[in-house]
Amino acid sequence: MVMSCALSAVSAQTSPDGRIKVSENGGSMTVQYKAASGWQTIFTADVAISSKGYSRKFTEKYTMIEGKQRSISKKGVETAYSLQDGGVLLVRAFNDGVAFRKWFRPVTGSRSEVPTEVDFSTAQNNWLLRWSDSYEDFFPQNRQYKSGDRFAFPSLFEYRDGVFALLSESDIHADNAASTLFATDRNGVFRIQPDQNDREAEISPWRVVIIGSLGDIVESTLITDNADACKLEDTSWIEPGVASWVYWAYNHGSNDYSIIKKYVDMAVSLHLSYVLIDAEWDGFDKLPSNEGKTVEDAVRYATDNGIKPLIWYSSSIGWINGAPGPKFRLNKPEDREREFAWCESLGIKGVKIDFFSGDTNENMQYMIDLMECAAKHHLTVNFHGATTMRGWQRTYPNLVTTEAVYGAEWYNNTPMFTKRAAAHNATLPFTRNVIGSMDYTPCAFSDSQHPHITTHAHELALTALFESGVQHLADRPESFLSQPQQVQDYLGSLPTAWDETRYISGYPGQSAVLARRSGNVWYIAGINGLDEPQSLDISALKSLKIKGRSITLFADSGNASEPWAITTLSSVRSIPTSIDCRERGGFVIVIR
Repeated sequence: MVMSCALSAVSAQTSPDGRIKVSENGGSMTVQYKAASGWQTIFTADVAISSKGYSRKFTEKYTMIEGKQRSISKKGVETAYSLQDGGVLLVRAFNDGVAFRKWFRPVTGSRSEVPTEVDFSTAQNNWLLRWSDSYEDFFPQNRQYKSGDRFAFPSLFEYRDGVFALLSESDIHADNAASTLFATDRNGVFRIQPDQNDREAEISPWRVVIIGSLGDIVESTLITDNADACKLEDTSWIEPGVASWVYWAYNHGSNDYSIIKKYVDMAVSLHLSYVLIDAEWDGFDKLPSNEGKTVEDAVRYATDNGIKPLIWYSSSIGWINGAPGPKFRLNKPEDREREFAWCESLGIKGVKIDFFSGDTNENMQYMIDLMECAAKHHLTVNFHGATTMRGWQRTYPNLVTTEAVYGAEWYNNTPMFTKRAAAHNATLPFTRNVIGSMDYTPCAFSDSQHPHITTHAHELALTALFESGVQHLADRPESFLSQPQQVQDYLGSLPTAWDETRYISGYPGQSAVLARRSGNVWYIAGINGLDEPQSLDISALKSLKIKGRSITLFADSGNASEPWAITTLSSVRSIPTSIDCRERGGFVIVIR
């Protein structure tokens, strides 16, 4: 596709509400936000503009199967700019941020994208995720860095007057590589740089910067707003839900028929939708205690009991030597077609595919091929050890969740997670989970190989605080089934797709309180990220004008022998304006 721009004077472009302004300054693009004290410069991008072309208003309307908001209608203003290298820059301004992408030189010259320098030096604080191919690390406040350091999306910046900006990416095509940030020798100035790509792309992904208050950041759908529309003709078979999960307690348990049975039975008892058969299920024949039982028998046990099975595969493109199996079953088109047809024939409803090798075009094209082939066989997809969310949940809604997070499985790997988990958990609603479903695998009341020191109510709150199209519960069956009946009932009725999400209060690393609605039921979940007690403000609930007659508050008792304080409230008016939380504590309020 070729685009052209009529030459004209370059003038400012504004969002529909006038609070965000995009202007040209010496060929660079500057984005400003109108805060309480006046206009603030959020960032400048070195994009070498030569002239302005068309400008149009548009409205983006669509529906999500999973995510923070079901029905979305977003107004924006799109402007095209001619670039000095002959390409075209498209810029979209929304009330909650901006997005920009490049069309490369249409006829001659290279279509390989060169890095774009972006200047965020006016920010006062940052939360940066150090890059790895699995996107698993912490988001520390004010991370120190040096020239050449590499950081992953999303990246969060704070400015004066309570203004924030979250930088990420959307709409990766099969000829793109994904991008990351590289620090330069100037503080606050980074390069947006695509990973390795041996193909020539026609257009770059959208670089998206969500701008505004923390509420604007949390509630924004800007990542999916800028993604391609759904490419699946039929989506009726895609069903969000809650799954029981073997790995946290038994990281070599998915080749054991008796262990899988326990997790199926747990799913039945708790009225969960799914059970995940994780890595090493190809080793059923190597375990004498299985007495000839196969993975097909395990799948059949689940389906016979009304539980939908999910199953794990290695991508066999990243970690291979020493990695668990099954391996090399999905790499060739004919092999994955045969494998996914086998899954469909058994009644398996989804695949978890693990251990990719980063953000290269090879990985991006492979992941798109996997989503498309899986959709043909009515299989949902969960990517682990992979790049972060980039809007694909709108384009391929069978992508129900992705890991790309330092999650609860790390209690199985290192003692470091124990002391940092609470603050990390209170950072994720403002960073990673903003941009799409996050398979953190929350909610553990007992311990894995390394203990957790978050409270029971903190752990329960994570199930509604964190959004994931399929929510995998981490703990052992006996732990869940020993909880009070109200807790078990809560897990059995937990939604994993939301009609709307609202920020209530919080600050990265300190606390987070969100309200999510599914149908006519509201879940208000809050956690304390500090190692000391604090009172969490929920006074903003009043602005939502929630109605309900059945109200349950799950909180911490402070009593080790009976950790729960579960209260039934008489009316919405009886909900307090703040809730006192223990150190690393939390709460959930359910309003029906």
